[in-house]
Amino acid sequence: MSDLTPEEAFLTLYSDLNREGPGAPADLGWALSVAATPAQARIMDAGCGSGADTVTLAKERPQAQIDAVDKIAQFVEAAQKRTAPFGERVQVAQGDMAQLTGPYDLIWCAGALYFLGVTEGLKAWRPALAPGGAVAFSEPCLLPRPSDAARAFWAEYPQISDVAGIRARVHAAGYRVLGEQMQVGDAWEAYYIPMAKRIEKLRPGATGALAAALDEAEREIARWRAAPSEIAYALMVVAPE
Repeated sequence: MSDLTPEEAFLTLYSDLNREGPGAPADLGWALSVAATPAQARIMDAGCGSGADTVTLAKERPQAQIDAVDKIAQFVEAAQKRTAPFGERVQVAQGDMAQLTGPYDLIWCAGALYFLGVTEGLKAWRPALAPGGAVAFSEPCLLPRPSDAARAFWAEYPQISDVAGIRARVHAAGYRVLGEQMQVGDAWEAYYIPMAKRIEKLRPGATGALAAALDEAEREIARWRAAPSEIAYALMVVAPE
């Protein structure tokens, strides 16, 4: 596998993983409850990856219309296969999550809003929300009194703030916070433990770009293991003012 491009190496690493970021099914149940998302809602999974949360949304709201979008064709294809049992009420497409139309009762975005920016993304999505609609998203968050290890983990994300800073970015977009909780521990294990097993499987014979991708993933896991109780996402449910 020495002739892979960096992008191909990245996709090879992620091709058999259940998730592309931290999270757990219970997170969606909580968000749907806080947002008071109706049974027959129209829901968007923005930045859906390979569809783990799309499947959970479809199960949690069996009468809802679920749309999902991701820019990476390989993830879209995987999500389409995973959601096929739900039939026409789940639609997965390749596209730009910054260009949502709606109207949606809930826009769910797990760990991807930072690509747009919290304030910028929420402003872009406001026209896509139905009256009374909400956005649920997870965002990197510094817990109180972070250690050097926790700061080192987030060194490549200079925009990171504590939860008060996230709230400020939400308010700057003209939204109010309906609920918030921290994703620590189990949500991250659900992401990193399978990744570590995937690295172990791919390591024999890996060279070039693939070896580099595996090395970087191992370094990331090691940084998380140095402070697992301090590495967090803030899961926020917000709605326009």
